[in-house]
Amino acid sequence: MARGFIAGDRKQMLLLPPSVDKWVPVNHVVRFIWDIVKQMNLTTFYFSYGTEGRPPYDPAMMLAVLIYAYCQGRRSSRKISKACEEELPYRWLTGNTVPDHCAISRFRSRHESLMKTVFCEILSVCAEAGLVRVGDVYLDGTKIKGNASLSANGTLDQLNKKIEQMLEEAKAEDEEEDRRFGPTRRGDELPEEMKEPGSRLARLKEAKARLEAKAKAEREEQAKKLRDREEEEKASGREKPGPKPKDPEDVVRHDRKANATDPDSRIMKTRQGYVQGYNGQAVVSKEQIILGAEVTQEENDLYQLEPMIHETQESLDGAGIEKSIDTCTADTGYWRDDLPIESIEADGPQLFVAVQKDSKQREQCLDEKHYQGRIPANTGSRERMKRRLNTKRGKAKYKLRSQTVEPVFGQIKAAMGIYGFMRRGIDAVRSEWKLICSCHNLMKLFRAFGVVPTT
Repeated sequence: MARGFIAGDRKQMLLLPPSVDKWVPVNHVVRFIWDIVKQMNLTTFYFSYGTEGRPPYDPAMMLAVLIYAYCQGRRSSRKISKACEEELPYRWLTGNTVPDHCAISRFRSRHESLMKTVFCEILSVCAEAGLVRVGDVYLDGTKIKGNASLSANGTLDQLNKKIEQMLEEAKAEDEEEDRRFGPTRRGDELPEEMKEPGSRLARLKEAKARLEAKAKAEREEQAKKLRDREEEEKASGREKPGPKPKDPEDVVRHDRKANATDPDSRIMKTRQGYVQGYNGQAVVSKEQIILGAEVTQEENDLYQLEPMIHETQESLDGAGIEKSIDTCTADTGYWRDDLPIESIEADGPQLFVAVQKDSKQREQCLDEKHYQGRIPANTGSRERMKRRLNTKRGKAKYKLRSQTVEPVFGQIKAAMGIYGFMRRGIDAVRSEWKLICSCHNLMKLFRAFGVVPTT
């Protein structure tokens, strides 16, 4: 006898719950997100809309959809729109409506400047739940791929050639249209794709302008050096010893490149090689809650310590957290010999910044011997910091760095599936990074409680 199989019946009539509210379990994360969003003050979102035209989708609903999608690592507006049509949690969030991808994309672009407010609102809820302990914080950065390719980079000469080529193609197309459609056109219009602000031609010109501005700054700086040297020689009446400064044109780097797809992005070096992207910064608490988030175009972390401390304090103030940072720990990427330690510590946290490679610093933390005694007054800043990190307290602080901020980047990339930015331009990328970090904090809160904490 032949074996039977379960085939299913596609014509089977089903009676789904008549209420959309019954479609998802009571402990589903989508309900948690909606409850959090309902607690937020979204007045600025609502006031950004006028009273004319077709009614827009509810900003609270759209923000909740965006947050839930990002928590899943789903960021394409088309994929989000498709999910609103096919997946029950999204349909529950939207009340069985289906925002199209244009509406989702416009909402994200329209409110990009308000994502810091969303970040602070979620941080405030985390604080109310007891997940935010501000005392000791840990700073690090991670290179994140932008929505651009390394192959789209070009030197100033290469960009000029591309621009000339595109303009020649536009001119040839205009002449062809004049021949085909008659003299009703002026004959000098650009095709529609050339007129758009976001077109490739506009981005090429933006990339060209950045390289030209950098070259101009280099020329002016070198010319100033030459003028200063001439004035010194004129005042002393004799030629200054040493090699003469180069001619301004000789110091210009003609091999410097800019990206034509996203001119704001930069070439970043990672352990896996080079990427075209941005440098995402985060300040994290012991509980792996992100307290401050920012994106920079700098290829390294050398000058990010002071701005990130300031950004974190701003976020804490925005979240209504009346606490200050006690200590800030960072790896050697943030150390420089002219770091204004005294001025930072006078108004802010005590610093624990490594002055040697991370591997050596970790080895030092495993050594049971600790530095003891008073540090001599004439000791340089590097040696003083090295000794501070070699104390029992300093070693304990640095050990926690690899258990706090580093796993956060792993969770964002591996768990949430976010390895690159979807948007282009520094302002849009900063907004997206704030949203990503907000979602990280939200999922931490959900895993800790599973329900919205009440005060």
